[in-house]
Amino acid sequence: MGEMIELTASCGHHFQAYAAGDAKAARGLVVVQEIFGVNAHMRRVCDELAGYGYRVVSPALFDRVERGVELGYSEADVQRGLALRAPIEEAAVLRDIEAAAAALAPRPTGIIGYCWGGTIAWLGATRSHAFKAAIGWYGGGIAAAREETPHCPVQLHFGAEDKGIPLADVEAIKARHPEIPVYIYQGAGHGFGCEARASFNARANEIALHRSLAFFAEHLV
Repeated sequence: MGEMIELTASCGHHFQAYAAGDAKAARGLVVVQEIFGVNAHMRRVCDELAGYGYRVVSPALFDRVERGVELGYSEADVQRGLALRAPIEEAAVLRDIEAAAAALAPRPTGIIGYCWGGTIAWLGATRSHAFKAAIGWYGGGIAAAREETPHCPVQLHFGAEDKGIPLADVEAIKARHPEIPVYIYQGAGHGFGCEARASFNARANEIALHRSLAFFAEHLV
């Protein structure tokens, strides 16, 4: 089990983050939340990844508008999460994930994100030099930013049945970046890696996790 810590972004913004894993771990991961905050699911993801030998930090991105946000997965929660996300500028999010990476320095550090966090992981790869590898799970904004060039190796995961991310978008990403491994999971929808959602797909989650761990093991050296 981890603990909440306090971090400071380069702009002076103070925010919380969930930290897990051995403080002496040789490698670090920044885990980026969905639009539901650093809730019980995100903390479980952090604990699981920490169990593979990483020091993990998950920044509370909603702290820029409201501290302590933890949402569920009802439609009302979705709408609240979208409303909380709306005023947060991408530049501010980058400052927060870079502060999380700084808390893990000098370890080789990767970034992995889910949903909104999947898009942020892509931006961390393309707009920052803080990460040695980046992984996005069902990041809905990646296609719109596909013309950007990553500064580190990237791996992406999508569900074939994701109603929010058309397969045409995934194909556009693949066409623009043929060097990036992009995995599509048949029968899986949006949020297939979240055990608290009706869309959870245990098989797709297991395969995507194994691929993610292998990718980080290869590049975080």
